[in-house]
Amino acid sequence: MVEAKKYKIITLVGLVCFPQMPITCDIRREVSKNSIMEAFERGEKVVFVTQTKPQLSRNVIDSINPVGCLCDIVNVEISGSVVKVQAEGLERVYVSDIVTGDKFLFCTASSVAEIPMSGTTESLLMSTAKQNFVEYASGEKRFTPEIMRAIDSVTDPNSFVDAVTILSIKDEQKQLSILNEVDTQKRFELLIGYLMEEIEIHKVNEELSKKVHKSMDKNQKEYYLREQMKAISEELGDDDASEFDEIENKIKNTKMPEDVKKKAMKELNRVKKIPNASPDYSVLRNYLDVLLELPWGIKTTDNKDLKKARQILDEDHSGLEKVKDRIIEYLAVMNLTEKIGGQIICFAGPPGVGKTSIAKSIARALGRKFVKMSVGGVKDESEIRGHRKTYVGAMPGRIIYNMQLAGSTNPVFLIDEIDKMSSDYRGDPTSAMLEVLDPEQNSVFRDNFLEVPFDLSNVLFIATANNISDIPTPLLDRMEVIELSSYTLNEKFAIAKEHLIPKLMEEHGITSEDLKIEDDALKDIIEQYTYEAGVRGLERTLATICRKVAVKVVNSPIKTQNVVSKQNIYDYLGAHKVIVDGKREMPDVGLVSGLSYSTVGGGVLTIEVNLVLGDGKIVMTGRLGDVMQESAKVALSAVVGKASEYGIDPEIFKKRDLHIHVPEGAVKKDGPSAGSALATAIYSAFTNKKIDNNVAMTGEITIRGNVLAIGGLKEKLFACVRAGITKAIVPEQNRDDIKELPKDITDNLEIIYAKSLDDVLNNAISK
Repeated sequence: MVEAKKYKIITLVGLVCFPQMPITCDIRREVSKNSIMEAFERGEKVVFVTQTKPQLSRNVIDSINPVGCLCDIVNVEISGSVVKVQAEGLERVYVSDIVTGDKFLFCTASSVAEIPMSGTTESLLMSTAKQNFVEYASGEKRFTPEIMRAIDSVTDPNSFVDAVTILSIKDEQKQLSILNEVDTQKRFELLIGYLMEEIEIHKVNEELSKKVHKSMDKNQKEYYLREQMKAISEELGDDDASEFDEIENKIKNTKMPEDVKKKAMKELNRVKKIPNASPDYSVLRNYLDVLLELPWGIKTTDNKDLKKARQILDEDHSGLEKVKDRIIEYLAVMNLTEKIGGQIICFAGPPGVGKTSIAKSIARALGRKFVKMSVGGVKDESEIRGHRKTYVGAMPGRIIYNMQLAGSTNPVFLIDEIDKMSSDYRGDPTSAMLEVLDPEQNSVFRDNFLEVPFDLSNVLFIATANNISDIPTPLLDRMEVIELSSYTLNEKFAIAKEHLIPKLMEEHGITSEDLKIEDDALKDIIEQYTYEAGVRGLERTLATICRKVAVKVVNSPIKTQNVVSKQNIYDYLGAHKVIVDGKREMPDVGLVSGLSYSTVGGGVLTIEVNLVLGDGKIVMTGRLGDVMQESAKVALSAVVGKASEYGIDPEIFKKRDLHIHVPEGAVKKDGPSAGSALATAIYSAFTNKKIDNNVAMTGEITIRGNVLAIGGLKEKLFACVRAGITKAIVPEQNRDDIKELPKDITDNLEIIYAKSLDDVLNNAISK
């Protein structure tokens, strides 16, 4: 029993909700959508009530049936502007005191007190109603043996009346008369009367059908049935018929390929024959909606002015000249060939260096729509290819979903974090992505939900990744990797000055009359408050200053300019957040400065080596990864192999344990470029020679002492400059890479090239 209580109310048009019965409906009115979404999220019950007038009057109670049904919301699905609801009726309630809120419609609901029947009357009426229903069902093919057994097993009188009414009585007014009646005996009498009417109608229709069938050919029959359905729909006030006509017109007028149109018409004919309450109805309607929302044959016109494209790229990004040149080359080829060909562009680099924003700039330069799909952590193949529509709640994959959002067949489509895709028992999404990114296959991309090919050959796909080595090899083979390295101090300064500060001031509602950040202060912010490869941390730090200035502007009655200088920066940001490892105070034995690289940029890594009494073991501490541990063993072999050449007694290696330590043990360290630094520290420890404190080094070595090329050179050398070290030893094989570095790195460093460990030691050991 429901005591008088306040509930959110949903008004239904052309649909009556009964207790113990499932209901599926589409909600389009905004106030009803708000009620459904909040009730579903909070697990609240709602009252469904049937409108008795086409439009709700100001006094809502005059436009609705006085009896409704209290329901549980089972599932909610959003499809465009429509909310599809699955609910289950609980019990009949009287509706009163309707109140209209800002977002919701509320009512007071109380239980309907049902008047029971006597035992003899109940048995007689139940038996009669069952016989009439069996006779009615015999003329209806839709009633399966399972349905008949389920109805026969219902013992509660009111539940029986509700179930048979839903299945057999289509007239809304008749359904409402049964719903409103509280006397159980009268409910049975109404039901039996309506069933007898339906039985008579079936008999007349059957006789008429037999007479007409003899003189009617196939086309006449189809015309007659359509007209009959239209007339019945108009009589019942059914909007579905007109809606289906609208869908059919849309299908005919779209630029779908002919085979897709045939598929759409086939599914439309199927959905016309399915009852609204069937789960298949919502699946097929959703399928048709998806087909019609896809941009079949819709293309935006490309901007072919390369000068304008370059201007847009320059406006959006400072520096990155090689990246911009490559993009202009790509666009030039597109203009000449009128198609997208070759490999997919993949921007690779640390977080915050502008991979996504460059993709947006490309879309703006081309005049194309832009959509973004993040695939980081995606494990299920159906997220790319979609679910088969045989399942309730099936939906298309992310590719088709984003093509709907794009509204054209030639958008710039960004696939973000492609290096973070993974696989599990649900499938391999990387294999599905191969079909998407392969120009030879994506012209007939098949989503499992669509079941028809969709042309992706005009889409400009761009991928982003942090780590190229994590991209599956088949995918990487289809890409052209453009690396975006970390920004130097001067590059960050230019980006902040030209882009970040103006954007943040606008977002925070302040102007240049309210805030000025001096150049020295800005450089101090970059060096002392952020330590990263990109500029995200810098943007957050500058936003902190803007917020504090916004508070001052609001509180101050007099308009004054707030100047952020190197002297007062503490008032805005507090103490320095970044402590950079600098140059060691003096040369020392077994202590070397190596250069490291991570997703937040380069760094100076101190490596310590000490000899203790033992039997030749290696002890490594400081959370060294597998690669770095192997480098340590290789470095020791390289030194041992040249022991006599270096004047080291070979016997000492059997009498001493080698302890290698890298400070900051809480941070895991790994990478393939620490070999030369480790070998130098080991050599120093065994020869008791001091290592120059003004030199840092990077490079892997072989067991024969050859120095191998490394990556991340720009970041490592920038860290070297930042730490105040003026000499850097790098592999000879990286000589050509130095030419591409900015001058604010090369002008402040003496760069020494090493082919072998001997070259490293000659320049690293303090004279």
